[in-house]
Amino acid sequence: MTNTAHGSDVSGNGAGKKRSPEQGRPPSAVEILRLARAQFAELTGTQPESVSSFERAEDGWVVRVEVLELARVPDTMSLLATYEVMLGPDGELTTYKRVRRYERGKADPT
Repeated sequence: MTNTAHGSDVSGNGAGKKRSPEQGRPPSAVEILRLARAQFAELTGTQPESVSSFERAEDGWVVRVEVLELARVPDTMSLLATYEVMLGPDGELTTYKRVRRYERGKADPT
């Protein structure tokens, strides 16, 4: 699958490589979020439901995505997970890891 409308290639060949008409221009925040979601989905086979955090890191970007891991009935009993996705300055996914697993209906303690 290629997503050229947003300046990224998320196919198996060169996944997530930046293809901007303005060579040398760093990806925008919106492009980084799209790249993170697309590359994560391609690698794991699961589509993120949402992005819960996004921040610039010293050597790129850190994005946290929420993923449905196990659908249950009722939906409030479904298991979700938070994954931390690290991207380089060009938007290339470098690592990801699960940092939390929880039921959809449960709130974090305050």
